Amino acid sequence: MNRPLSLALVGALVIGGSAGLAGVAAPAAEAASTVSIDVLSINDFHGRLEAGGVVAGAAVLAGAVDHYTAANPNTLLVSAGDNIGASTFTSFIQQDKPTIDALNQMKLAASALGNHEFDRGRSDVDSRVIPSAAFPYLAANLYDTTTGKPAYDQYSISVVDGVRIGFVGAVTEQLPSLVGSSALAGLQVKPIVPEVNRVADQLTDGDPANGEADVVVLLVHEGAATPALADSTDDSAFGSIVTGVDTNVDAIVSGHTHQVYDHDLPVAGWPTGRTRPVLQAGEYGENIGHLALSVDSATHELQSITSEIVPLTNPDTSPRFAPDAAVAAIVSDAVAVAAVKGNEKVGSITADFNKAKQTGGTEDNRGGESTLGNFVADVQLASTQAAGSQIAFMNPGGLRTDLTYASSGPGDGDGSVSYRELANVQPFANTLVTLDVTGDQIRRILEQQWQPTGASRPFLKLGVSHGFSYSYDPTRPSGSRIGQMSLNGHVISPIETVIVTANKFLADGGDNFTTFAEGTGRADSGKVDLDSMIDYFHAHPVVSPDYAQRAIGVHLSAPDANGYSAGDTINVSLSSLLFSGGEPPASRVELAYDGTTVGTAAIDPTVVDTTDEVGRATVIATIPGDGDAGDHVLTARVAESKTSIDVPLHISALPPLKQSALNDANSTVFATVSATPNRAPTGSLVRLSISGHEGRTVSVVGYQPQLKVATAVVAGGGANIRIPAGYAPGEHPFAVYAGDGSLIGWVEITVAAGGRF
Repeated sequence: MNRPLSLALVGALVIGGSAGLAGVAAPAAEAASTVSIDVLSINDFHGRLEAGGVVAGAAVLAGAVDHYTAANPNTLLVSAGDNIGASTFTSFIQQDKPTIDALNQMKLAASALGNHEFDRGRSDVDSRVIPSAAFPYLAANLYDTTTGKPAYDQYSISVVDGVRIGFVGAVTEQLPSLVGSSALAGLQVKPIVPEVNRVADQLTDGDPANGEADVVVLLVHEGAATPALADSTDDSAFGSIVTGVDTNVDAIVSGHTHQVYDHDLPVAGWPTGRTRPVLQAGEYGENIGHLALSVDSATHELQSITSEIVPLTNPDTSPRFAPDAAVAAIVSDAVAVAAVKGNEKVGSITADFNKAKQTGGTEDNRGGESTLGNFVADVQLASTQAAGSQIAFMNPGGLRTDLTYASSGPGDGDGSVSYRELANVQPFANTLVTLDVTGDQIRRILEQQWQPTGASRPFLKLGVSHGFSYSYDPTRPSGSRIGQMSLNGHVISPIETVIVTANKFLADGGDNFTTFAEGTGRADSGKVDLDSMIDYFHAHPVVSPDYAQRAIGVHLSAPDANGYSAGDTINVSLSSLLFSGGEPPASRVELAYDGTTVGTAAIDPTVVDTTDEVGRATVIATIPGDGDAGDHVLTARVAESKTSIDVPLHISALPPLKQSALNDANSTVFATVSATPNRAPTGSLVRLSISGHEGRTVSVVGYQPQLKVATAVVAGGGANIRIPAGYAPGEHPFAVYAGDGSLIGWVEITVAAGGRF
């Protein structure tokens, strides 16, 4: 399905797709019998009005629209949602009005509603956002609970040279978990696929009364987790949309997950060779999607449709399109308004506060612990401690950019923090809520960091405030991963009540952290996240990042049938020992048993995408031979970052050797084990002959004093042991136990004095 080439940009860059060259715009008519239409798309623009790096800015985005329109007047611009919300300060300070004005100026034809359009609630969408937009906001799967009817326009029709292009909108079914429940009052979110199919079928049923379209394009605020084709065709939320919408949908323009992909997918029931474009253009107006349609001018039947992703900047980040003057003026005015308040200094930092990063160090990882997430939690705890709060939690999606040490421009020295910079980090103006929760509920909240099956991100790491720490085992099944939780050195029990702080989004159960909503004693603190940050800097004019991890992955090798015992070798697999945002590295981790070092290991700094596993190490240690039975503590600590976590370890008593066996020299038990030599000084190797147990793992325990000597596999009819130091000269029984703890046999060995046999 290639279309004729025309007006190619020299040196154009293309990401995926089956179209020819990036920047190619079709002429007004490829042939007398066809109409060529270009549909440009954006998603997750988030008010990125100004240019910066690969973010081209609104004026260059508009310039790209101008370029395509000049080459082909049959050009439309559409969006898959999140045009506003989570915006940079320039747009945020005016509640995103400049962004809406800029999109109006670009003649945006239609947009899906995204979750961030609802950041200020449904009432704001209905009374301010939609009336301000000169384009229709679409959502076929949002219903008014009072009327039972669709709450918003389900589709819009753009007529281009006689061809009717139908745009059907839909928003992620996760909307209730992404926006506070009160923000969606009176709205019901229905499944996307049946609602889209219903509308698409109506638009193609030949009945003008319910709308008709020659071409149907789905604008859906839901997307694939990664650019991989498999993530657009699996059983995930987005994969189910791609494979579930019917044959009346000719193309899918997606958003929400900030990915860049362009797939051409076959559709059951379509002619061989015809495919459906499925694309997403990344984020922040860094790229535009481009659908090139060829439609029969007489029958209005779609002849071909191809797609590509077009970057708006060159590899050196220079713009690839001339800025649009009218939109540039809108941006300039917005910058001027923001400059007065935005450049006001509120404090200083000594180093970067970063979000976690994926491999490569540029893309955010919402699954990783971050210095920024923990710092924001610290701030929110400080803001609400007067209300009794003891722990604060911060969701990673509420952090929109790093808080960097380097100067952001003229008048902003290194380390200086301005109002604008803080607003860019937290643009949502969320109120802070305090809740009473139990230790068990905190455990369940932390378990919910592992997101439900089908969620666009598999793991979301909560920032936690200073003084609170916990271990987790990533290898364990759902519901049992969280280990010991501590608050200022005190182990939190399941039944005790703790007062916690969360922003309203989390407190309402956002991001699938539904256990927050079970909290009692809910109170609005009267604090707003951004104002709390400003107050914190006023109280602490100079702030430094804390490089200590507050959550560490810990997996202990399984004990034998007798549990962990003195003398056992234990493998301790550790993870989340490092940050991934460019923080100072650490090289080694130390393991201590009741404060005494028992092992060290090098830390692997390899980043593990989408998780909190960066900074892995395995320490192999022996439980001290004098370890008393009972409860003990393993401590993993990284000296360079002051990271430390305590892990409880129960030491089982070694089994007593029954006196009856000792007294019965003729018993069958006695006859199964012998020693060569049977007289040796401490430190010597002795061979135990163990008949009838080849290949089994056994434990050897010495007595008087009682001490586990070795765990070994019987090979060649026996196993070697070393006589441990500490045994006085004389006769000592050594017993051999099977893995289930049953006694195989025992032998008496004489420990010689003076190192002589």
